[in-house]
Amino acid sequence: MRLSPFLLCALALAAPSGAAAASGEVSEIVVTGAPYAVSLDSVTTSVEVLTREALETAPPAGLGDMLKAMPGLRSSTFGPGASRPIIRGLSGPRVMILQNGVGLIDASTLSPDHAVASEPAQATRIEVLRGPATLAYGGSAIGGVVNVLDDRIASSAADGLSGGASLSAGSVDDSHAAALGLKVGRGPWTATLDAARRESGDYAVPADPVSQAYAAASALTPLGDRRVRNSDLTLEDWGGGLSYVGGQGYLGVSAKRTTTRYGLPYPQVSGPAPEEGPVYIDLEQTRLDLRGEAARDLGQFDRVRLSLGHADYEHAEIERASGAVGARFRSNGTEGRLELVQRQRAGWQGAVGVQGLQRELQAIGDEAFIPATRISEAAAFVLQRLDRGGWGVEGGLRIERRDLRARLAERSTSEAAAAYGLDWSSARSDPAFNDVSGSAAAFWRPRPDLFLGLSVARNRRAPTEFELFADGPHAGTGAYEIGDPSLKSEQATSVEATWRWTPGRGRLEAHVYHARYDGYIEQAPNGDRVGDDGAFDVAGELPVFRFTQTDARFTGAEVEATYRLWDAEARSLHLEGAVDTVRATAGVGRLARIPPWSATARLVWDSPRVEASSEVRHVARQDRLAAFETPTDAYTTLDAKLSFRPSPQRDLRLYVEGRNLTDEAVREHVSFLKDIAPQPGRSIRAGMAFNF
Repeated sequence: MRLSPFLLCALALAAPSGAAAASGEVSEIVVTGAPYAVSLDSVTTSVEVLTREALETAPPAGLGDMLKAMPGLRSSTFGPGASRPIIRGLSGPRVMILQNGVGLIDASTLSPDHAVASEPAQATRIEVLRGPATLAYGGSAIGGVVNVLDDRIASSAADGLSGGASLSAGSVDDSHAAALGLKVGRGPWTATLDAARRESGDYAVPADPVSQAYAAASALTPLGDRRVRNSDLTLEDWGGGLSYVGGQGYLGVSAKRTTTRYGLPYPQVSGPAPEEGPVYIDLEQTRLDLRGEAARDLGQFDRVRLSLGHADYEHAEIERASGAVGARFRSNGTEGRLELVQRQRAGWQGAVGVQGLQRELQAIGDEAFIPATRISEAAAFVLQRLDRGGWGVEGGLRIERRDLRARLAERSTSEAAAAYGLDWSSARSDPAFNDVSGSAAAFWRPRPDLFLGLSVARNRRAPTEFELFADGPHAGTGAYEIGDPSLKSEQATSVEATWRWTPGRGRLEAHVYHARYDGYIEQAPNGDRVGDDGAFDVAGELPVFRFTQTDARFTGAEVEATYRLWDAEARSLHLEGAVDTVRATAGVGRLARIPPWSATARLVWDSPRVEASSEVRHVARQDRLAAFETPTDAYTTLDAKLSFRPSPQRDLRLYVEGRNLTDEAVREHVSFLKDIAPQPGRSIRAGMAFNF
C-alpha cells in the first residue's frame, strides 16, 4: 500500500487530461530507422531522442547507464566501466549499437563485462528505436537499436571557428570528466577535432555491497564495506574529421581512438582467497570512417548515401594483483552500408540498400574460451512508406546471410562440455545462416492531434560466435560458459500498437506490444559447478552457464506523458511521467534478468536563464524469478538538478545535480552483479557546459 502513490501519480499523468507538447513541437526528424525523413510525431513505433543540449549536462557514464531512465530501458550495469542498454528485457546481441548508422565492431555484444567502444560525451544526439522500425539494421536489432550520432564528419559547411567544452566532478566516486569539441571551416572544407576524458574511483554505496541472499547462498560473511571495490575507471577518447561540403552533398573521413581501463567488481566476503583475484579490463580501439551523401538524378532515386567503418579493437582481462592476462580479445573488421533514396511523390517515400560486414574475432590466452572466428555478413533491404495525411502504410523486407568460420581444429573439449554431448573435433566449424525479415504497419490520423498505429514484424537473428562456440572459464563474469554449435536462428513475431495524442498543452504516448520467439537463445545457469579446468566439482568456484534454445513470450507496455501546468513569456512549469512494464516467459519457465515495472514523475521549470527539475522514480520488487535467480527489492530514488545561464548573450551553463538523494540501496535486477555491486549511493555533481 505504501507504493500506491507512485503508481497513482504515473497513471494520472497517463490520463487524457495530462497529454504534452503541442503537435507543432514534436515534428523533429528521426535520423535512425529509415534513410528518408520521418517526423517524431509520425513514426509507427517507439522512438526516444537525447539531444545535444541534454547530453552536455548528462552524468558522464557508459551508454547503458546514460539511457537507463528511458521508459522500457535498463542498463546491464557491470560496474561503471561496462554498461549496455537493455531494451524491453532484451540485451546483448539483440540490441544493436550503432555509430552514425554503422556497427561498432567491438566485443560488447559477447558478454556484459565488455564495454561499448563509444563514448556518449562525444555524441551530438542519441536515438533509441524499439519495435518493427529496426528492420533496416538486421537480426542483431531484433530487440532495438541505439544510434550514437556525432558531428565528427560534418555534413554542412562551417563558417569560421565554433565549438564547445564541458567539465564536471562528482562526489560518490571522486569522479572528474572533461570534453572538448572544435569545428573550423573555410569554403567547402570543414575540419573537426574532439577529445574527452573521465576518471572515477571506487564508488560508495549506502549498504553492504553483498546482498543477504548471496551471503546465505554462499555461506560466507560480507566484509561490511561501504564501497564497491575494483569499480574504478579511466577513459580517454579523441578524434577528428575532414569533410568536403558542396552544393550536391558532402563526403568526409574521420578517425577516433578510444582507450579505457576499468575494474570488475567482485564478491567482498570473508573466506579463502579465490585462485584469481580482482580483474580489470584494458581496452583500446582505433576506428576509421568514411561517410557521404549526394543528390543525383538516378531515375526514381534522387539521393545516394554511403557509410563505411573500419575498427581495430583489443581488450585484455588482467588479474590486478599479479598482472597476469587471463584472456585477450581482438576484433578487426569493416562494415559498410549503401542506400538509394527514392524521390518523394504524393506522400510516397522509399529506399533500397545493401550492407556488408567482414570481421575476425580472436580470443588469446589460457582462459580464451572461444576459438578464433571469421564472420561475414551480407544483406539487402527495401523500405517503403505512403503517407496520405489522414492515413498511411509502411513496410520493409530484409534478406541477409551470415557465415562463420571457426578454428576448431585441435581444439580440446572440456570435461563439462563433453558431459553435455559436445565434441569440438567433430562440430561444424563453418555454419551459415540465411534469414529473411519483414515488417508492415498502418497508421491513422482521425484528427491533427491524434496518431494511431499498428505494426507487425517477423524478424530472424542468427546466433553469435559466442553462443555457438564458447567453452571455458570467463574471468569477467565469474562463470564457466558453454555454447552449442547446433543452435539455429531465433525468430520473433511481434505486434505493437501506438497511441500518440498531442493537444495544445501536453503530449501522451503509449505503446503496447507482444513478441513471440521461436528458438529463443538463453544463457542460464543449470546448477552445476566446475573448476577452472572444466572438471565438475560441487565446491567449484564457477557456476556453469549454458546456451540453450527454447520458445519465449514477451508482453509489455510503455506510457509517457507531459503536461504544461503554467507558461508565460518563455517560462514554463510542466509535469512529466512515465510507466513501463514487461513480462517474459519461456518453454522452460521464466527467463532470467527481466526488469520489474517502473514509474517516474518529474517536475520541470524552464526559463531563459534558469532550469530546474526534480524527479521521483520507483522500481518495483522483482520476485518473478528464473531458476537459480535471487529476488531484488523495490526502491524509490529522488534526483534534482539546477542549471543557470549567467549571461543571455553567452551559451554558458553552470549546473549542480543530486542523484539518489535519499541514499537508497538500489539493486538492478537485470545486472549479473546485482547481489555484489549495488548502484551508487547519494551523489552531488557540479559542472559547466560552454558553446561558442
